Amino acid sequence: VQLQASGGGLVQAGDSLTLSCKASGRSFSSHAMAWFRQAPGRERAFVATISGTGKSEYFAGSVKGRFTISRDNTKNTMYLQMNSLRPEDTAVYYCAARSNPILSPSMRQRTSENEYAYWGQGTQVTVSS
Repeated sequence: VQLQASGGGLVQAGDSLTLSCKASGRSFSSHAMAWFRQAPGRERAFVATISGTGKSEYFAGSVKGRFTISRDNTKNTMYLQMNSLRPEDTAVYYCAARSNPILSPSMRQRTSENEYAYWGQGTQVTVSS
């Protein structure tokens, strides 16, 4: 699976932005998908994940209620709708795919980079105050 993230940009605090992650190859629905982000000088961190069917989701506490994750399996694309953006959301956002359509039952595993075998190249999101 090859992943291509897009949609990043420069926005102001309080604005909204939608990221997309386009996957190549077949059986997109066979992969649970996730978004991670890496702020300057910090380690890459989990943002959100969605199951292969799109029926299960999980969010990091810092974005819950502000971000929405979704996917369109007919288009091999996952989305991250980001609302009420804050300067601390500034980061490079990466999409990732798991070799399993379901979310790991363990919260620690589903938020771990090690659970995701495929990664996109990242898209920069900058939120100005």
